[in-house]
Formats: sequence, structure tokens, C-alpha cells
Amino acid sequence: MRRTRHALLVVFAIPAVAAAQPGGNPRMREASRLDMEGKTAEARTLFQQVIDSAADPAARAAAQRAMAMSYAFGGDCANTVKYERMVIDYWRTRERAEPQNAFYQEGEMANEAARVCIDAGNLDEAERMYRLGRELGLKEPEPKTHPASLWEYRTEHALARLAARRGRRDEAMQHVAAARKILDADSAMARQQERFFPYLTGYVALYTNDLATAQTDLMRALVIPGNANDPFMHYLLAATFEKRGDAARARALYQKAYDLATAHNPPAAFVRPNALRKLSNP
Repeated sequence: MRRTRHALLVVFAIPAVAAAQPGGNPRMREASRLDMEGKTAEARTLFQQVIDSAADPAARAAAQRAMAMSYAFGGDCANTVKYERMVIDYWRTRERAEPQNAFYQEGEMANEAARVCIDAGNLDEAERMYRLGRELGLKEPEPKTHPASLWEYRTEHALARLAARRGRRDEAMQHVAAARKILDADSAMARQQERFFPYLTGYVALYTNDLATAQTDLMRALVIPGNANDPFMHYLLAATFEKRGDAARARALYQKAYDLATAHNPPAAFVRPNALRKLSNP
């Protein structure tokens, strides 16, 4: 999902918030590379050096966010939340100077942590952080640059996925219906978010064992413009084929998901190590 002008990076996210990239800092670039290679302890040593030597609070917050993602590559929900909360604290210091951006970023960081936690299987903490993201994002004052409907849609999207992961199909479908209603009521917001709806229905179908629907919806999601290079959607489709007993198609999609997972963000943090484990098994 594409972000508005205040977003930190490329993806305006419900499922995949894009983390701050290492930019021109060589230690950040090297640490990011180490995370991609699974050498997360070494990466965190470098990120800590950047945090300790940061020239100003903004640079420190950027490094703390990268540290949060480093923990995400290790599937560590608790430490990801710890560092994302540090970034939220930074944005709180910016509320008077840039209120629209600050509250948006606070909500983004909470959602980013939540995304890591749901992928790591810590569903209760994921729900807490998704709800916190909504609370913070809705504090953005007028004139709003991010509509309330965005935060409501994100929350319903997240609650549907959480319910599916908890095996509560009826509850998940209620949240899917609520997400659909929010999209239908705000065409401007929906233009940016619509392409993630079949991802949602496919995700819910996969985790509630409706594999035919999961395959149909995830394949439909991947042909929508903007989704073709999403590693997480490819991973979900691979998992669907694996559950359906189609090992060859599953393996090809796990490989593609791995190859696409090149960013230092939550989707790559989940896909990179998990796809590699799948590919390492005969």
C-alpha cells in the first residue's frame, strides 16, 4: 500500500509497513545485510553503535527503528516492541512542531511492531499494538492528512487476521465484512487500500483451512497492480499450495518469496528466514 506524503517509505501499509532503510550510513547498510544473511546478533551490534553515535534525536530514532527490524528478523516480538516504542517516544517530541506527521508516525510504528508480533505468533501483543496504532493515529488533528477511515480499516483488517489465527472463523468474517464496509464508504481511501482486500480474504481463508478460497483470492491479489513483488503474499500462496499437497508449486513460490524479500522491513523479516527453512527441507 502506498503511503501519503508524510510516510517514511514506500509502503502505506496495513499488512506491510516498510521500515526505514539504511540510506547512506555504511554501518546501517552493513547491519541490514547481516540481517538478510541471518546474522542478527552481529547486525544488532552495528545498529547499537549507530544508536550510540547518533548526531541528533531523529537519527537515533531511525537507528532504533532499524534495530527493531533486526529483532524482527529473529522473530523477537518483545524487543521489536521495545525499540518501536522508543521511536514512538521520539515522535511524541515532534507533536507540536509537526502534529499531522507525528501522530501518523506514532500509529505507524505501533502497527509496524504489531505486524512483527502477529507474524511471530504473539497474537495478544499484536492486538495490543494494533489497537494502540489506531488510538495514536486517530489523534492526528485537523486538517487531517490521513482519514479516520484508514485507521478503522487497518484495525478491522488486523482483527480479522488475528481472529483467523486464533481459529475463530465467524469472528474473522465479521471483521472482514466491517473492513469491506469501511472501504465502500470512502472511495478516496479505498483507491489506495483496495488491492489489499483479497490479501485479507486469502489470509483468513488460509488460516481457517478454506484452501480453495485462499488459493483463488491470493492469486487474484498477486495480479493486482502493485502486489506482484510482495514477498509475503507469495509466501502465503506457497503455504496454501503446500497445504494442498502441491509441493512443486509451493517450493517455486517459497523461492520467489525469498528472492523478493530484500527490504529491511516486517515482510522480509518474516519471509527471509521462514522461506529459507522451507527451501532447506527436501
